[in-house]
Amino acid sequence: MNSKRIQIMAELVSTNHKVIDIGTDHAYLPIYLVQKRAFTDVTAADISAKVLEQAQKNIAKFNLTDKIKIIVSDGFKNTSVKYETAVIAGLGFNTIAKIINEAILLPEELIIESNNHIEQLRKFMMQKGYQIVKEVVVYEKGKYYVILKYKKGPEKLTWEEINFGKNKDKSFLTFLYQKKLSEYNHNHLPEYEEYLQKLNTFIEKIPD
Repeated sequence: MNSKRIQIMAELVSTNHKVIDIGTDHAYLPIYLVQKRAFTDVTAADISAKVLEQAQKNIAKFNLTDKIKIIVSDGFKNTSVKYETAVIAGLGFNTIAKIINEAILLPEELIIESNNHIEQLRKFMMQKGYQIVKEVVVYEKGKYYVILKYKKGPEKLTWEEINFGKNKDKSFLTFLYQKKLSEYNHNHLPEYEEYLQKLNTFIEKIPD
C-alpha cells in the first residue's frame, strides 16, 4: 500500500469529513484514511461484490473491520446517507460522469482521478457547478495521474485551464505535448497544430 497516489488523494480529503470511496477496489484509500489520518466515518464502495471480498480481507488484515463500512453499490445508488466527500478514482470519464449524473445527493467535495479524457472531466465538472480547489499530478510506476479536488461553487475555466489544467507541472505538460505531437505527425489535423502552439506557449510561461 506504499502508493504516492493513494497518499495524495488521502491528504486532499478535508479533516473529519464523512467519506465514501467509490470504486474502492482493494480499499487502500479507506485504510489509509483511518490509519494515517484518524478518520472515523469511512465507507468503501464498489459495484463488484467479488472485489469487495478482497477489500474486506485487506481491512481485516489491518484490524479495521469495525472502522470501515463496506457496501456494494453502483456509484451512489445504494447509499442512504449524505457524505461530505466522495473519492472517485481509477475509472474512465464516461463512468465517472454517469455516477455523478445519476447521484441524487452529491457531496460538497469530490476528489476525482480519471484514467482518460481529463479535459472533458474539467469541463463537465464546471458545468455541474463545481470548482477546482487543487489539481495535483502524480507520476507513479511509469504513469501520470491527475488528481482533482472539487468543491461546490461556480467557476469559469479558460480554454487552457480546461485542456492543460491548473497543475503547472512542467514534466506532465511536456509529456502531453510529446503525445499530441506524435498524434499530429500521424494525421496532421489542423486542430492538433493549434493545440500544440497553445500548449507550447502555456509551458513557456511556467517558471523553472
